[in-house]
Amino acid sequence: MNGAELLVRCLENEGVDTIFGIPGEENLVFLEALRTSTIRLILTRHEQAAGFMAATYGRLTGRPGVCLSTLGPGATNFVTAVSYALLGGMPVLFITGQKPIKKSKQGRFQILDVVRMMGPLTKFTKQVVTAGSIPPLVRDMFRIATAEKPGPVHLELPEDIAAEETENQPFALTRLYPPHANPASIGIAADLINQAHYPLFLFGADAKRPDVCRVARELIEKTGIYFFTTQMGKGIIDEHSAYSLGTAALSDHDYLHCAIDRADVIINVGHDLVEKPPFFMNQRGMQVIHVNYSPADIDEVYFPQHEVVGDIGTSLTQLLQLIHNPSGPDHDYFQRLHEEINTHVYCAQGHDCFPATPQRIVSDVRTTVADSSIISLDNGMYKIWFTRNFKATQPDSLLLDNALATMGAGLPVAIAAKLLYPERQVVAVCGDGGFMMNSQEMETAIRLKLHLVVIILRDNGYGMIKWKQGGMGLPDFGLDFLNPDFIHYAQSYGANGYRVSCAGELVELLSECLKQPGLHLIEVPVDYSQNEKVFFQELRDKTCLL
Repeated sequence: MNGAELLVRCLENEGVDTIFGIPGEENLVFLEALRTSTIRLILTRHEQAAGFMAATYGRLTGRPGVCLSTLGPGATNFVTAVSYALLGGMPVLFITGQKPIKKSKQGRFQILDVVRMMGPLTKFTKQVVTAGSIPPLVRDMFRIATAEKPGPVHLELPEDIAAEETENQPFALTRLYPPHANPASIGIAADLINQAHYPLFLFGADAKRPDVCRVARELIEKTGIYFFTTQMGKGIIDEHSAYSLGTAALSDHDYLHCAIDRADVIINVGHDLVEKPPFFMNQRGMQVIHVNYSPADIDEVYFPQHEVVGDIGTSLTQLLQLIHNPSGPDHDYFQRLHEEINTHVYCAQGHDCFPATPQRIVSDVRTTVADSSIISLDNGMYKIWFTRNFKATQPDSLLLDNALATMGAGLPVAIAAKLLYPERQVVAVCGDGGFMMNSQEMETAIRLKLHLVVIILRDNGYGMIKWKQGGMGLPDFGLDFLNPDFIHYAQSYGANGYRVSCAGELVELLSECLKQPGLHLIEVPVDYSQNEKVFFQELRDKTCLL
Protein backbone atom coordinates (compact mmCIF):
# COMPACT_ATOMS: atom_id res chain seq x y z
CA MET A 1 0.00 0.00 0.00
CA ASN A 2 0.93 3.62 -0.30
CA GLY A 3 0.57 6.01 2.62
CA ALA A 4 -2.85 7.26 1.55
CA GLU A 5 -4.21 3.73 1.21
CA LEU A 6 -2.82 2.85 4.61
CA LEU A 7 -4.41 5.93 6.16
CA VAL A 8 -7.78 4.96 4.68
CA ARG A 9 -7.35 1.40 6.01
CA CYS A 10 -6.57 2.83 9.44
CA LEU A 11 -9.67 5.01 9.32
CA GLU A 12 -11.82 2.03 8.34
CA ASN A 13 -10.25 0.12 11.21
CA GLU A 14 -11.40 2.88 13.58
CA GLY A 15 -14.98 2.54 12.31
CA VAL A 16 -15.00 5.70 10.17
CA ASP A 17 -17.85 5.58 7.65
CA THR A 18 -18.06 9.23 6.56
CA ILE A 19 -15.61 12.02 5.73
CA PHE A 20 -16.75 15.60 5.14
CA GLY A 21 -14.68 18.05 3.17
CA ILE A 22 -13.26 19.61 0.05
CA PRO A 23 -10.20 17.89 -1.48
CA GLY A 24 -7.44 19.76 -3.30
CA GLU A 25 -4.68 18.64 -5.62
CA GLU A 26 -2.50 17.67 -2.64
CA ASN A 27 -5.23 15.19 -1.57
CA LEU A 28 -5.64 13.40 -4.90
CA VAL A 29 -3.78 10.22 -3.91
CA PHE A 30 -5.84 10.10 -0.70
CA LEU A 31 -9.01 10.78 -2.72
CA GLU A 32 -8.24 7.82 -4.99
CA ALA A 33 -7.78 5.61 -1.93
CA LEU A 34 -11.16 6.77 -0.63
CA ARG A 35 -12.84 5.94 -3.96
CA THR A 36 -12.43 2.21 -3.48
CA SER A 37 -13.01 2.22 0.30
CA THR A 38 -16.10 1.73 2.45
CA ILE A 39 -15.96 5.37 3.56
CA ARG A 40 -18.47 7.84 2.17
CA LEU A 41 -17.16 11.25 1.09
CA ILE A 42 -19.59 14.13 1.69
CA LEU A 43 -18.41 16.97 -0.54
CA THR A 44 -19.31 20.34 1.01
CA ARG A 45 -19.18 23.89 -0.35
CA HIS A 46 -16.91 25.31 2.36
CA GLU A 47 -14.34 23.73 4.64
CA GLN A 48 -15.82 25.49 7.68
CA ALA A 49 -19.14 23.75 7.06
CA ALA A 50 -17.35 20.40 6.66
CA GLY A 51 -15.75 20.95 10.07
CA PHE A 52 -19.11 21.77 11.66
CA MET A 53 -20.59 18.59 10.18
CA ALA A 54 -17.70 16.42 11.38
CA ALA A 55 -17.91 17.97 14.85
CA THR A 56 -21.64 17.23 14.96
CA TYR A 57 -20.93 13.64 13.94
CA GLY A 58 -18.55 13.37 16.90
CA ARG A 59 -20.95 15.12 19.24
CA LEU A 60 -23.88 12.83 18.42
CA THR A 61 -22.03 9.49 18.18
CA GLY A 62 -19.14 9.87 20.63
CA ARG A 63 -16.84 8.66 17.84
CA PRO A 64 -14.51 11.12 16.11
CA GLY A 65 -15.94 12.74 13.03
CA VAL A 66 -13.48 13.16 10.18
CA CYS A 67 -13.07 16.00 7.70
CA LEU A 68 -10.65 16.81 4.91
CA SER A 69 -9.14 19.89 3.31
CA THR A 70 -6.20 20.81 1.19
CA LEU A 71 -3.26 22.91 2.40
CA GLY A 72 -3.09 26.69 2.86
CA PRO A 73 -6.49 28.36 2.39
CA GLY A 74 -8.35 25.07 2.82
CA ALA A 75 -6.66 24.49 6.15
CA THR A 76 -7.19 28.05 7.36
CA ASN A 77 -10.90 27.71 6.56
CA PHE A 78 -10.97 24.92 9.17
CA VAL A 79 -9.90 27.19 12.01
CA THR A 80 -13.36 28.24 13.22
CA ALA A 81 -14.66 24.66 13.09
CA VAL A 82 -11.58 23.37 14.96
CA SER A 83 -12.20 25.99 17.66
CA TYR A 84 -15.88 25.01 17.74
CA ALA A 85 -14.94 21.39 18.42
CA LEU A 86 -12.28 22.31 20.98
CA LEU A 87 -14.50 24.42 23.21
CA GLY A 88 -17.57 22.27 22.60
CA GLY A 89 -15.83 19.02 23.56
CA MET A 90 -16.51 17.28 20.23
CA PRO A 91 -14.12 14.55 19.00
CA VAL A 92 -12.94 15.26 15.43
CA LEU A 93 -9.99 14.33 13.22
CA PHE A 94 -9.06 17.17 10.84
CA ILE A 95 -6.94 15.96 7.91
CA THR A 96 -5.13 18.53 5.76
CA GLY A 97 -2.89 18.09 2.75
CA GLN A 98 0.57 19.57 2.19
CA LYS A 99 3.16 19.96 -0.56
CA PRO A 100 5.91 17.31 -0.74
CA ILE A 101 8.31 17.63 2.18
CA LYS A 102 11.27 15.73 0.72
CA LYS A 103 11.53 17.53 -2.61
CA SER A 104 9.53 20.50 -3.86
CA LYS A 105 9.40 22.30 -7.21
CA GLN A 106 7.00 25.06 -6.15
CA GLY A 107 8.94 26.97 -3.52
CA ARG A 108 6.69 28.30 -0.75
CA PHE A 109 3.51 28.55 -2.85
CA GLN A 110 0.45 28.16 -0.53
CA ILE A 111 2.64 26.78 2.26
CA LEU A 112 1.78 27.73 5.84
CA ASP A 113 2.93 26.09 9.05
CA VAL A 114 -0.46 24.48 9.55
CA VAL A 115 0.73 22.16 12.32
CA ARG A 116 1.94 25.11 14.36
CA MET A 117 -1.27 27.02 13.57
CA MET A 118 -3.36 24.11 14.86
CA GLY A 119 -1.30 23.71 18.03
CA PRO A 120 -3.31 26.00 20.35
CA LEU A 121 -6.63 24.86 18.83
CA THR A 122 -6.31 21.07 19.07
CA LYS A 123 -5.54 18.38 21.63
CA PHE A 124 -2.83 17.04 19.31
CA THR A 125 -1.42 17.94 15.89
CA LYS A 126 1.21 16.20 13.79
CA GLN A 127 2.64 16.04 10.30
CA VAL A 128 3.16 12.56 8.87
CA VAL A 129 6.82 12.26 7.86
CA THR A 130 6.91 8.57 6.85
CA ALA A 131 4.11 6.34 5.61
CA GLY A 132 5.08 3.64 8.11
CA SER A 133 4.24 5.92 11.05
CA ILE A 134 0.59 6.26 10.04
CA PRO A 135 -0.88 3.31 12.04
CA PRO A 136 0.38 4.31 15.51
CA LEU A 137 -0.31 7.97 14.78
CA VAL A 138 -3.94 7.36 13.78
CA ARG A 139 -4.54 5.04 16.74
CA ASP A 140 -3.10 7.61 19.12
CA MET A 141 -5.13 10.45 17.61
CA PHE A 142 -8.41 8.59 17.97
CA ARG A 143 -7.61 7.81 21.60
CA ILE A 144 -6.71 11.44 22.30
CA ALA A 145 -9.79 12.79 20.51
CA THR A 146 -12.19 10.70 22.62
CA ALA A 147 -10.38 10.91 25.98
CA GLU A 148 -11.86 13.37 28.49
CA LYS A 149 -12.40 16.13 27.57
CA PRO A 150 -13.09 15.06 23.95
CA GLY A 151 -11.95 17.42 21.22
CA PRO A 152 -10.21 17.92 17.89
CA VAL A 153 -6.94 16.45 16.63
CA HIS A 154 -5.14 17.31 13.39
CA LEU A 155 -3.09 15.25 10.96
CA GLU A 156 -1.17 16.75 8.02
CA LEU A 157 -0.50 14.34 5.14
CA PRO A 158 2.12 15.65 2.65
CA GLU A 159 1.68 14.72 -0.99
CA ASP A 160 4.84 12.62 -1.25
CA ILE A 161 4.17 10.73 1.99
CA ALA A 162 0.70 9.87 0.67
CA ALA A 163 2.35 8.21 -2.34
CA GLU A 164 5.14 6.49 -0.35
CA GLU A 165 5.02 2.69 -0.28
CA THR A 166 4.80 0.82 3.03
CA GLU A 167 4.08 -2.68 4.32
CA ASN A 168 2.74 -1.57 7.71
CA GLN A 169 -0.78 -2.41 8.85
CA PRO A 170 -3.42 -0.76 11.10
CA PHE A 171 -3.06 -1.23 14.85
CA ALA A 172 -5.55 -3.29 16.86
CA LEU A 173 -8.16 -1.25 18.72
CA THR A 174 -8.20 -0.89 22.49
CA ARG A 175 -10.74 0.75 24.76
CA LEU A 176 -10.19 3.17 27.60
CA TYR A 177 -12.42 3.13 30.67
CA PRO A 178 -12.64 6.28 32.82
CA PRO A 179 -11.60 5.81 36.45
CA HIS A 180 -14.15 5.89 39.24
CA ALA A 181 -14.23 8.60 41.90
CA ASN A 182 -12.72 7.95 45.30
CA PRO A 183 -15.44 6.57 47.65
CA ALA A 184 -14.46 9.14 50.29
CA SER A 185 -15.30 12.00 47.92
CA ILE A 186 -18.68 10.39 47.22
CA GLY A 187 -19.37 10.14 50.95
CA ILE A 188 -18.54 13.79 51.61
CA ALA A 189 -20.79 14.88 48.74
CA ALA A 190 -23.66 12.76 50.06
CA ASP A 191 -23.27 14.30 53.54
CA LEU A 192 -23.41 17.81 52.11
CA ILE A 193 -26.59 16.96 50.17
CA ASN A 194 -28.24 15.24 53.15
CA GLN A 195 -27.61 18.26 55.35
CA ALA A 196 -28.87 20.77 52.78
CA HIS A 197 -32.17 22.67 53.11
CA TYR A 198 -32.23 23.74 49.45
CA PRO A 199 -30.21 21.27 47.35
CA LEU A 200 -30.26 21.89 43.61
CA PHE A 201 -28.79 19.90 40.70
CA LEU A 202 -27.19 21.53 37.67
CA PHE A 203 -26.53 19.42 34.56
CA GLY A 204 -24.09 20.62 31.89
CA ALA A 205 -22.87 19.42 28.52
CA ASP A 206 -20.38 16.85 29.88
CA ALA A 207 -23.28 14.95 31.44
CA LYS A 208 -24.92 14.42 28.08
CA ARG A 209 -23.83 10.78 27.69
CA PRO A 210 -26.38 7.93 27.46
CA ASP A 211 -25.29 6.19 30.68
CA VAL A 212 -25.22 9.51 32.59
CA CYS A 213 -28.64 10.61 31.31
CA ARG A 214 -30.21 7.33 32.42
CA VAL A 215 -28.93 7.50 36.00
CA ALA A 216 -29.58 11.27 36.18
CA ARG A 217 -33.25 10.68 35.39
CA GLU A 218 -33.43 7.95 38.00
CA LEU A 219 -31.73 10.13 40.61
CA ILE A 220 -34.13 13.04 40.11
CA GLU A 221 -37.22 10.82 40.08
CA LYS A 222 -36.23 8.95 43.26
CA THR A 223 -34.91 11.89 45.27
CA GLY A 224 -37.24 14.65 44.15
CA ILE A 225 -34.38 17.15 44.09
CA TYR A 226 -35.04 20.00 41.65
CA PHE A 227 -32.66 20.64 38.77
CA PHE A 228 -31.75 23.05 36.02
CA THR A 229 -29.37 22.84 33.06
CA THR A 230 -26.91 24.90 31.11
CA GLN A 231 -27.80 25.66 27.50
CA MET A 232 -25.72 22.75 26.17
CA GLY A 233 -27.08 20.47 28.89
CA LYS A 234 -30.71 20.79 27.77
CA GLY A 235 -32.59 17.53 27.39
CA ILE A 236 -30.45 15.43 29.73
CA ILE A 237 -33.73 15.08 31.62
CA ASP A 238 -37.11 15.83 30.01
CA GLU A 239 -37.89 19.43 30.88
CA HIS A 240 -41.54 18.54 31.33
CA SER A 241 -40.43 16.95 34.60
CA ALA A 242 -42.16 18.19 37.75
CA TYR A 243 -38.68 18.88 39.14
CA SER A 244 -37.36 20.96 36.24
CA LEU A 245 -36.61 24.64 36.80
CA GLY A 246 -35.55 25.17 33.19
CA THR A 247 -32.36 26.39 31.58
CA ALA A 248 -29.89 29.08 32.57
CA ALA A 249 -30.19 30.96 29.27
CA LEU A 250 -29.29 34.23 30.99
CA SER A 251 -26.38 34.79 33.34
CA ASP A 252 -28.51 36.21 36.15
CA HIS A 253 -31.80 37.83 37.22
CA ASP A 254 -34.11 35.27 35.54
CA TYR A 255 -36.85 33.42 37.46
CA LEU A 256 -34.52 30.42 37.67
CA HIS A 257 -31.97 32.52 39.52
CA CYS A 258 -34.42 32.87 42.41
CA ALA A 259 -33.81 29.16 43.02
CA ILE A 260 -30.05 29.54 42.60
CA ASP A 261 -29.99 32.39 45.09
CA ARG A 262 -31.97 30.29 47.58
CA ALA A 263 -29.89 27.08 47.12
CA ASP A 264 -27.46 26.17 49.88
CA VAL A 265 -25.92 23.25 47.96
CA ILE A 266 -25.58 23.08 44.16
CA ILE A 267 -24.48 19.73 42.75
CA ASN A 268 -22.80 20.79 39.51
CA VAL A 269 -22.76 17.76 37.20
CA GLY A 270 -20.81 17.93 33.96
CA HIS A 271 -20.62 21.71 33.68
CA ASP A 272 -17.72 23.07 31.66
CA LEU A 273 -16.62 26.66 32.19
CA VAL A 274 -16.53 27.23 28.43
CA GLU A 275 -20.23 28.01 28.92
CA LYS A 276 -21.12 31.26 30.60
CA PRO A 277 -21.42 30.75 34.37
CA PRO A 278 -25.07 29.92 35.16
CA PHE A 279 -24.65 31.26 38.69
CA PHE A 280 -22.26 33.37 40.72
CA MET A 281 -20.45 31.76 43.61
CA ASN A 282 -20.25 34.79 45.87
CA GLN A 283 -23.70 33.91 47.25
CA ARG A 284 -23.96 33.74 51.03
CA GLY A 285 -23.23 30.26 52.36
CA MET A 286 -23.59 28.44 49.03
CA GLN A 287 -21.71 25.12 48.79
CA VAL A 288 -20.85 23.86 45.30
CA ILE A 289 -20.05 20.21 44.56
CA HIS A 290 -18.17 19.66 41.30
CA VAL A 291 -19.03 16.28 39.70
CA ASN A 292 -17.13 15.62 36.49
CA TYR A 293 -14.60 13.45 34.70
CA SER A 294 -11.85 15.96 35.42
CA PRO A 295 -10.99 18.32 38.27
CA ALA A 296 -12.45 21.82 38.22
CA ASP A 297 -10.71 24.70 36.49
CA ILE A 298 -10.58 27.23 39.31
CA ASP A 299 -11.09 30.91 38.58
CA GLU A 300 -12.81 33.92 40.10
CA VAL A 301 -16.29 32.76 39.07
CA TYR A 302 -15.96 29.06 39.88
CA PHE A 303 -14.23 27.62 42.94
CA PRO A 304 -16.19 24.57 44.21
CA GLN A 305 -15.95 23.58 47.86
CA HIS A 306 -15.87 19.87 47.04
CA GLU A 307 -15.02 17.77 43.96
CA VAL A 308 -16.07 14.29 42.86
CA VAL A 309 -13.74 13.38 40.00
CA GLY A 310 -14.31 10.24 37.95
CA ASP A 311 -16.88 8.58 35.70
CA ILE A 312 -20.01 10.72 36.11
CA GLY A 313 -22.53 7.91 35.67
CA THR A 314 -20.88 5.80 38.36
CA SER A 315 -20.59 8.79 40.70
CA LEU A 316 -24.31 9.56 40.41
CA THR A 317 -25.22 5.90 40.96
CA GLN A 318 -23.19 5.82 44.15
CA LEU A 319 -24.62 9.14 45.32
CA LEU A 320 -28.14 7.84 44.82
CA GLN A 321 -27.46 5.01 47.23
CA LEU A 322 -26.27 7.41 49.95
CA ILE A 323 -28.80 10.25 49.76
CA HIS A 324 -31.40 9.67 52.52
CA ASN A 325 -32.96 13.13 52.98
CA PRO A 326 -33.23 14.09 49.34
CA SER A 327 -35.78 16.87 49.10
CA GLY A 328 -34.70 19.04 52.02
CA PRO A 329 -37.07 20.53 54.60
CA ASP A 330 -37.88 23.56 52.41
CA HIS A 331 -38.77 21.66 49.26
CA ASP A 332 -42.02 23.59 48.70
CA TYR A 333 -40.24 26.83 47.67
CA PHE A 334 -38.84 25.18 44.52
CA GLN A 335 -42.26 23.69 43.81
CA ARG A 336 -43.85 27.15 43.84
CA LEU A 337 -41.04 28.48 41.67
CA HIS A 338 -41.57 25.61 39.20
CA GLU A 339 -45.16 26.78 38.76
CA GLU A 340 -44.04 30.39 38.42
CA ILE A 341 -41.60 29.47 35.63
CA ASN A 342 -44.28 27.53 33.76
CA THR A 343 -46.53 30.59 33.91
CA HIS A 344 -44.02 33.27 32.94
CA VAL A 345 -41.47 31.48 30.73
CA TYR A 346 -43.27 28.72 28.84
CA CYS A 347 -46.59 30.46 28.21
CA ALA A 348 -47.02 32.27 24.85
CA GLN A 349 -50.57 33.57 25.39
CA GLY A 350 -51.21 37.09 24.13
CA HIS A 351 -48.58 36.90 21.39
CA ASP A 352 -50.79 36.94 18.29
CA CYS A 353 -49.15 39.99 16.73
CA PHE A 354 -47.21 40.18 13.47
CA PRO A 355 -44.23 40.19 13.02
CA ALA A 356 -44.08 37.32 15.47
CA THR A 357 -42.57 37.58 18.92
CA PRO A 358 -39.78 35.15 19.85
CA GLN A 359 -42.06 33.55 22.46
CA ARG A 360 -44.68 32.77 19.81
CA ILE A 361 -42.10 31.36 17.40
CA VAL A 362 -40.64 29.07 20.05
CA SER A 363 -44.10 27.94 21.12
CA ASP A 364 -45.20 27.26 17.53
CA VAL A 365 -42.10 25.17 16.82
CA ARG A 366 -42.43 23.22 20.08
CA THR A 367 -46.11 22.38 19.47
CA THR A 368 -45.48 21.37 15.84
CA VAL A 369 -42.38 19.17 15.91
CA ALA A 370 -42.28 15.65 17.37
CA ASP A 371 -40.62 14.97 20.72
CA SER A 372 -38.00 12.95 18.82
CA SER A 373 -37.16 15.85 16.51
CA ILE A 374 -33.79 17.62 16.37
CA ILE A 375 -33.67 21.41 16.34
CA SER A 376 -30.35 22.91 15.24
CA LEU A 377 -29.83 26.48 16.39
CA ASP A 378 -27.46 28.91 14.76
CA ASN A 379 -26.16 31.70 16.99
CA GLY A 380 -28.17 34.83 17.62
CA MET A 381 -30.80 36.44 19.82
CA TYR A 382 -33.27 33.64 19.17
CA LYS A 383 -30.85 31.16 20.78
CA ILE A 384 -31.53 32.75 24.17
CA TRP A 385 -35.26 32.54 23.58
CA PHE A 386 -35.14 28.91 22.43
CA THR A 387 -32.90 27.75 25.26
CA ARG A 388 -35.04 29.59 27.79
CA ASN A 389 -38.55 28.87 26.43
CA PHE A 390 -38.25 25.55 24.55
CA LYS A 391 -38.81 22.43 26.64
CA ALA A 392 -36.33 19.80 25.43
CA THR A 393 -37.45 16.21 25.89
CA GLN A 394 -34.32 14.26 24.92
CA PRO A 395 -30.53 14.71 24.95
CA ASP A 396 -29.27 16.49 21.83
CA SER A 397 -32.80 17.29 20.67
CA LEU A 398 -31.80 20.97 20.77
CA LEU A 399 -28.34 21.33 19.21
CA LEU A 400 -26.62 24.62 19.94
CA ASP A 401 -23.21 26.09 20.55
CA ASN A 402 -22.78 27.98 23.81
CA ALA A 403 -19.01 27.50 23.92
CA LEU A 404 -17.43 29.20 20.90
CA ALA A 405 -20.93 30.52 20.10
CA THR A 406 -20.09 31.01 16.44
CA MET A 407 -22.52 32.02 13.75
CA GLY A 408 -22.88 29.94 10.60
CA ALA A 409 -23.18 26.45 12.12
CA GLY A 410 -26.96 26.03 12.14
CA LEU A 411 -27.46 24.58 8.64
CA PRO A 412 -24.30 22.38 8.53
CA VAL A 413 -25.16 20.93 11.96
CA ALA A 414 -28.68 20.12 10.76
CA ILE A 415 -27.29 18.39 7.66
CA ALA A 416 -25.02 16.16 9.75
CA ALA A 417 -27.84 15.37 12.18
CA LYS A 418 -30.14 14.35 9.33
CA LEU A 419 -27.45 12.13 7.81
CA LEU A 420 -27.08 10.34 11.15
CA TYR A 421 -30.80 10.18 11.95
CA PRO A 422 -32.72 10.15 8.64
CA GLU A 423 -35.88 8.93 10.37
CA ARG A 424 -36.11 11.96 12.70
CA GLN A 425 -37.50 15.39 11.93
CA VAL A 426 -34.67 17.92 11.66
CA VAL A 427 -35.21 21.68 11.67
CA ALA A 428 -32.51 24.36 11.47
CA VAL A 429 -33.42 27.67 13.10
CA CYS A 430 -31.15 30.48 11.89
CA GLY A 431 -31.04 34.23 12.00
CA ASP A 432 -30.67 36.01 8.69
CA GLY A 433 -27.09 36.93 9.64
CA GLY A 434 -25.92 33.45 10.62
CA PHE A 435 -27.75 31.71 7.78
CA MET A 436 -25.97 33.72 5.10
CA MET A 437 -22.55 32.70 6.48
CA ASN A 438 -23.01 29.12 5.25
CA SER A 439 -26.16 29.27 3.14
CA GLN A 440 -24.30 27.66 0.24
CA GLU A 441 -24.67 24.33 2.03
CA MET A 442 -28.27 24.28 0.82
CA GLU A 443 -26.79 22.82 -2.35
CA THR A 444 -25.15 20.07 -0.28
CA ALA A 445 -28.50 19.21 1.32
CA ILE A 446 -30.24 19.19 -2.08
CA ARG A 447 -27.53 16.99 -3.61
CA LEU A 448 -27.82 14.54 -0.71
CA LYS A 449 -31.63 14.51 -1.12
CA LEU A 450 -32.16 15.36 2.54
CA HIS A 451 -35.55 16.18 4.02
CA LEU A 452 -34.79 19.32 6.04
CA VAL A 453 -36.63 22.44 7.15
CA VAL A 454 -34.75 25.72 7.56
CA ILE A 455 -36.46 28.52 9.47
CA ILE A 456 -34.91 31.96 8.93
CA LEU A 457 -35.80 34.59 11.51
CA ARG A 458 -35.46 37.87 9.64
CA ASP A 459 -34.83 41.17 11.40
CA ASN A 460 -32.37 42.61 8.84
CA GLY A 461 -29.62 43.07 11.39
CA TYR A 462 -27.35 41.47 13.96
CA GLY A 463 -30.11 41.28 16.55
CA MET A 464 -28.23 40.05 19.60
CA ILE A 465 -25.55 42.72 19.30
CA LYS A 466 -28.24 45.35 18.77
CA TRP A 467 -29.87 44.16 22.01
CA LYS A 468 -26.57 44.50 23.86
CA GLN A 469 -25.99 47.90 22.24
CA GLY A 470 -29.38 49.12 23.43
CA GLY A 471 -28.82 47.67 26.90
CA MET A 472 -25.68 49.80 27.21
CA GLY A 473 -27.69 52.89 26.34
CA LEU A 474 -25.86 53.32 23.03
CA PRO A 475 -27.52 54.59 19.84
CA ASP A 476 -28.43 52.15 17.08
CA PHE A 477 -25.41 52.08 14.75
CA GLY A 478 -23.52 49.79 12.39
CA LEU A 479 -25.55 46.58 12.73
CA ASP A 480 -28.23 46.72 9.98
CA PHE A 481 -28.04 45.07 6.55
CA LEU A 482 -30.15 44.06 3.55
CA ASN A 483 -31.18 40.52 2.67
CA PRO A 484 -31.83 38.64 -0.55
CA ASP A 485 -35.33 37.49 -1.42
CA PHE A 486 -35.08 34.27 0.59
CA ILE A 487 -37.94 32.62 -1.30
CA HIS A 488 -36.26 33.01 -4.70
CA TYR A 489 -32.89 32.26 -3.09
CA ALA A 490 -34.17 28.88 -1.88
CA GLN A 491 -35.79 28.15 -5.24
CA SER A 492 -32.52 28.87 -7.04
CA TYR A 493 -31.05 25.84 -5.25
CA GLY A 494 -34.06 23.67 -6.03
CA ALA A 495 -35.55 24.05 -2.55
CA ASN A 496 -39.04 25.20 -1.61
CA GLY A 497 -39.43 28.69 -0.18
CA TYR A 498 -42.20 30.14 1.98
CA ARG A 499 -42.78 33.37 3.89
CA VAL A 500 -44.91 33.75 7.00
CA SER A 501 -47.20 36.73 6.39
CA CYS A 502 -49.60 36.66 9.34
CA ALA A 503 -49.80 35.54 12.97
CA GLY A 504 -50.24 31.81 13.44
CA GLU A 505 -49.18 30.84 9.92
CA LEU A 506 -45.89 29.23 11.01
CA VAL A 507 -47.60 26.19 12.52
CA GLU A 508 -49.42 25.38 9.29
CA LEU A 509 -46.36 25.93 7.08
CA LEU A 510 -44.02 23.98 9.33
CA SER A 511 -46.47 21.08 9.61
CA GLU A 512 -46.70 20.78 5.83
CA CYS A 513 -42.94 21.06 5.35
CA LEU A 514 -42.32 18.29 7.86
CA LYS A 515 -44.62 16.01 5.86
CA GLN A 516 -43.27 16.71 2.38
CA PRO A 517 -39.80 15.39 1.36
CA GLY A 518 -37.14 17.83 0.25
CA LEU A 519 -35.49 20.99 1.50
CA HIS A 520 -37.87 23.67 2.72
CA LEU A 521 -37.03 27.23 3.76
CA ILE A 522 -39.48 29.30 5.82
CA GLU A 523 -38.82 33.01 6.28
CA VAL A 524 -40.30 34.37 9.52
CA PRO A 525 -40.16 38.10 10.27
CA VAL A 526 -39.43 38.52 13.98
CA ASP A 527 -40.07 41.36 16.42
CA TYR A 528 -37.28 41.53 19.00
CA SER A 529 -38.85 44.37 20.99
CA GLN A 530 -39.72 41.65 23.49
CA ASN A 531 -36.04 41.62 24.49
CA GLU A 532 -36.50 44.95 26.24
CA LYS A 533 -39.95 44.13 27.63
CA VAL A 534 -38.99 40.77 29.16
CA PHE A 535 -35.27 40.77 29.87
CA PHE A 536 -35.05 44.36 31.13
CA GLN A 537 -38.51 45.30 32.42
CA GLU A 538 -40.27 42.09 33.47
CA LEU A 539 -37.25 40.46 35.07
CA ARG A 540 -36.23 43.67 36.81
CA ASP A 541 -39.69 43.94 38.39
CA LYS A 542 -40.11 40.29 39.38
CA THR A 543 -39.99 39.16 42.99
CA CYS A 544 -38.38 36.00 44.36
CA LEU A 545 -40.44 35.95 47.54
CA LEU A 546 -43.26 33.91 45.98
